[in-house]
Amino acid sequence: GAGGEIHAPHTPLPETCDLIIDALLGTGLSQAPRENVATLIEHANQHRAPVVALDIPSGLLAQTGAAPGAVIHAAHTVTFIALKPGLLTGRARDVVGQLHYHALGLEAWLAGQHAPYARFDETQLSRWLRPRRPGSHKGDNGKLVIIGGDHGTAGAIRMTGEAALRAGAGLVRVLTRAENIAPLVTARPELMVHELTLDALDASLEWADVVVIGPGLGQQEWGKSALAKVRQCGKPMLWDADALNLLAIAPDTSHNRILTPHPGEAARLLNRSVAEIESDRLLSASELAQRYGGCVVLKGAGTVVTGPQDECGIIDVGNPGMGTGGMGDVLSGIIGALLAQGLSLFDAACAGSVAHGAAADALAQRFGTRGMLATDLFSTLYRFVNPDIDTDQNHD
Repeated sequence: GAGGEIHAPHTPLPETCDLIIDALLGTGLSQAPRENVATLIEHANQHRAPVVALDIPSGLLAQTGAAPGAVIHAAHTVTFIALKPGLLTGRARDVVGQLHYHALGLEAWLAGQHAPYARFDETQLSRWLRPRRPGSHKGDNGKLVIIGGDHGTAGAIRMTGEAALRAGAGLVRVLTRAENIAPLVTARPELMVHELTLDALDASLEWADVVVIGPGLGQQEWGKSALAKVRQCGKPMLWDADALNLLAIAPDTSHNRILTPHPGEAARLLNRSVAEIESDRLLSASELAQRYGGCVVLKGAGTVVTGPQDECGIIDVGNPGMGTGGMGDVLSGIIGALLAQGLSLFDAACAGSVAHGAAADALAQRFGTRGMLATDLFSTLYRFVNPDIDTDQNHD
């Protein structure tokens, strides 16, 4: 129970117990549980009975999703009044189980309060992705240039390019190594693929509505010189992968840019450890936006998106099958395409992250998480970038 002095039992919980209700610690916890409480938590975790956590699994920090010590592994968590960010990001996916929420009749009051963050999932995609005008054409749907694919990394830039097409960009031009042109055009003929030269880069930056740079870019002079030119571009852009690693070496601030770091890249950008980034993902994303400007997508379990107007969203979709190479390249293409179709930095980042994770969830529901490939998402992405379509008719 919560409150008062807690004593660990001398013997484990009874084997006849069919359900464990966890109300040991509340939402005000700010450090690891004391030893006697940790002992109770371990007993509960080792028991065969499922655990239902009330408000939050004991040991999980409500504001950050960090678990600095022992933490209850719940099968279900029932939370009340307001959703705590720590239930949606950080360690939450490992320990919350199925999340149930009830506002206890305070919905109207909560609607009038300023929320420090928003929770986004596939049910909200229609707010961003409206049906297209019947008379629209490719020029109305955005011109996107994607830059990257150094020696040996043609796959990264190909996945980003195809993802942009699958997410609805009208025209996609890829600037890459000459050796990549034939394989990319063969694999996806709808892409316009050119060798990355100074003249081609100048012409493409003039032509494009939006720029994506980083997938397979490398950190050699070839990639550095391209990034130096893109830095001066005043158009909306997205930086990922090696563009972020180069940014960590030569920092700047830009308010027309989306950054999409994973925790390792975020650690380099903030000169911290990955553990420090993961200990408070909302704060880390906010500090990245303050230092580098624009919008930040801090990827991971419970992706955090911060915007230039202090917006903050937690993306409540996705699954462990996404922990494989190429997923970030696909995400960059999706977000870049939505940016090219006229969404704001924050809206493109949120909508793209939701569509990306929801497409992966649809795959996981049918086939499981192990063995999922980044390109597998193309088979389900249609459903989520077209939320006006009946998904029952579009399921297969």
